[in-house]
Amino acid sequence: MELSHILLTATNAISPIVILILIGYVLRRIGFLNDNFIQIGSKFGFNVCIPCMQFINVYSIDGFSSIRWDVVLYCAAVVLLIFVLGLISAVFTTKVPERRGVILQCVFRSNVAVIGLSLASALGGTEAVAITSIVSALTLPLKNILAVVALSIFVGDTGNRRENFRKMLISIAKNPLIIGIVLGMICLCIRAFQIKQFGRVVFSLNGQLKFLYTSINNLRSMTTSLTLIVLGGQFEFSAAQGRMREIVVGTLWRIVFAPFIGIGIAVLLSIHTDILKFGINEYPALIAVFGTPAAVSGAIMAGQMGNDEKLATQLIVWTSVGSIATMFLTVCVLMAAGLLAT
Repeated sequence: MELSHILLTATNAISPIVILILIGYVLRRIGFLNDNFIQIGSKFGFNVCIPCMQFINVYSIDGFSSIRWDVVLYCAAVVLLIFVLGLISAVFTTKVPERRGVILQCVFRSNVAVIGLSLASALGGTEAVAITSIVSALTLPLKNILAVVALSIFVGDTGNRRENFRKMLISIAKNPLIIGIVLGMICLCIRAFQIKQFGRVVFSLNGQLKFLYTSINNLRSMTTSLTLIVLGGQFEFSAAQGRMREIVVGTLWRIVFAPFIGIGIAVLLSIHTDILKFGINEYPALIAVFGTPAAVSGAIMAGQMGNDEKLATQLIVWTSVGSIATMFLTVCVLMAAGLLAT
């Protein structure tokens, strides 16, 4: 396979994400977009567009029998492994309690919903997006619970920790992304029940309520462009002073060590054992889960739980910038190895 072809394919996959982020950054710097737009756009994307995207992605799955449980279980196990390693790393990186949980959260919590799904679509098309969506759906509750733990164990007294934990469990249940996923799962259950009882689908959202399905799908279509432009508009590099050690460690973990562990172990197990058999539709999902930058919602969550919100914001900025190179390199290596479609 020619190197030029690999580089061109990888560039075509990564460039649309980079360009939309850059557009947001430039428009914010020249004053075309203001703070109010960025704030409302971020809230609209998180509470409306991304849940619609998660719903449509889950709703589009053929059925529970098509779910790759091996991919889901593998990703969940590696997330837990990375969490433990990140915990050790955070303790040794800084003595500031408010920063340890932020670093830990950055280590295991990636931006699957926006950047991950966009990249999976570019690399593997519909099948890769379906796998990424279901992996995201079934690992999202785990990541949210681990985020609560990460942001609680180092700050506040015991009573506040318990109260914060209770409040955050409630917020997890109210999380728009999880609600979108749960609603999609309910539709899958209804579809499966109809097929079992009647041998066919009698009633469906896309059939009898097509106007509603079309509206939700239109909101889904807005997700990538809006959220990436808003993400670019949020970039602010001036708050890095005094936090460089934590930023370097968190960034290296999120975009170098985590993808190396998550994707590397999968490659070894797939090639040298019969435990896993991942192919060109599964590796885009692994890149989405382990190779994308820190989740944008992590900064808001850190601030709400008494952690260093400025550090969390900086980690989003620097992992987003740095992941452009690491995602590109990852895609090139996997394509050269024949593990991604070209």
